[in-house]
Amino acid sequence: GHVVEGNILEAEFTSFVGYPIPVRYGLTIGELALYFNNVYDIKAELTVVPLHGWERHRFGDELGLPWVPPSPNIPKVETALIYAGTCFVEGTNLSEGRGTALPFEIVGAPFVDGVVLADAMNALGLSGVRFRPTAFSPAFSKHAGELCQGVQIHVLDRVSFRPVETGLLLVSQVAALYPEFEFLVPQAGRRYFFDLLAGTDKVRKVIEDGQPLTELFDQWKDEHHEFQRRCEPFLLY
Repeated sequence: GHVVEGNILEAEFTSFVGYPIPVRYGLTIGELALYFNNVYDIKAELTVVPLHGWERHRFGDELGLPWVPPSPNIPKVETALIYAGTCFVEGTNLSEGRGTALPFEIVGAPFVDGVVLADAMNALGLSGVRFRPTAFSPAFSKHAGELCQGVQIHVLDRVSFRPVETGLLLVSQVAALYPEFEFLVPQAGRRYFFDLLAGTDKVRKVIEDGQPLTELFDQWKDEHHEFQRRCEPFLLY
């Protein structure tokens, strides 16, 4: 598409789950390949076959083509959109819905009150999304076999919905409401998995300090503009 969200990963947090691009980078996979090949001087003999009949504002399920899940836990387009934000939950002791029929669309834990969390999230007035209290028991992964409460994320307007900010605000709200919340502690000498997912330790530290994330979000806007400027030569559509 054309929407860019999230910070540019800081080099020291590069890993198999993160490269120096925003979480939501606003490029097709072909455009991203052209970007990497040029910016990192890879010099691959790269040919990108352009699409016909696609426009940047269109989502994958608007093309009349079957959806091929990129992961067993991303079964539909809606999940892929929400995943850009709820992927951060994997670095915490919250369940991201693995082991249920709605992976990455529901988030919770045994210590969460779903009604309280839904009210807190809806009170933020985030555009294009509402939160519904829910209860679930994962068949596997975190909190397997335990009754969890939390929220289901309902996207009302894909265009205005901002999954990255939504996911980080969800983590922040849980951290503020429940002392049982934890970021998964890394092994000695390793980084927090949450930091690798976020591409920085700044988000975690702001949440741990109980500070609002809005200042970080504002700072990232300058990074978005610079990234989009660098990408312009590689846009095919």
